[in-house]
Amino acid sequence: MNIPIMNKEGKTTGTISLPVQFSETIRPDLIRRAVEAIWANTRQPYGTDPRAGKRASAKLSRRRRNYRGAYGHGISRVPRKIMSKNGTNMNWTGAFAPCTVKGYRAHPPKVTKDWKHALNTQERRKALRSALAASMQPSLVSAHGHKLPAQYPLALATDTEEITKSKDVQELLIKLGFEQELLRAATKKIRAGKGKNRTRPYKKRKGPLLVVGANCNLSRAARNIPGVDIVSVKQLNTQVLAPGAIAGRLTLFTEHALTTLTTERLYT
Repeated sequence: MNIPIMNKEGKTTGTISLPVQFSETIRPDLIRRAVEAIWANTRQPYGTDPRAGKRASAKLSRRRRNYRGAYGHGISRVPRKIMSKNGTNMNWTGAFAPCTVKGYRAHPPKVTKDWKHALNTQERRKALRSALAASMQPSLVSAHGHKLPAQYPLALATDTEEITKSKDVQELLIKLGFEQELLRAATKKIRAGKGKNRTRPYKKRKGPLLVVGANCNLSRAARNIPGVDIVSVKQLNTQVLAPGAIAGRLTLFTEHALTTLTTERLYT
């Protein structure tokens, strides 16, 4: 499959053939497995304090001649702490056990739990190739919610990697017909629920993904545009190509990135 190459002025300078990685069969099931594995491997462990609910002194003897014991009082064997006493009459309150007020929790979450999810290397690479193939299908990209120009897919010329200003990157995307897409990605809304109080008040949309051959000026120029992500071709993963585990993200490759895929046979 040949796609046009667009320069800084938004004009066609030639065509380039897509590498063999883009000819993979699209497998939504593999893509979801790969993305869920990334989610699991980046999950932060959580758990309770090991001493939570266990700080109370609630030892209660059941021996016959223990002064502070509960022998013969006809009460259950729940751990209890003494709140007050009058001679040998004790005012006990249940404590420490899970069934008591402010007692420790039975089987609480533990930080030692391993959330990692293993995935075969070939399976992971096949999922990434499937996501690459889906990003070149206009029907799948449109179904993902992106606003596409008439001429899609397309590639960016290598000289676009030398752009140093975010304004110039926006102007280039507008020249290529992605003005509606930039407007769609720039909109955000307030999150429903408690997440708005936990450092994530806004829900933002995913816009175009720019894939460059290596770290360059474009990597720094495009990172401030709302919704636009930029990544090196050697750092691609299924999550950036299929956010939300749904294949078909609008992706623009530079000529350098496609050449690197072909010459180094990445992800094969």
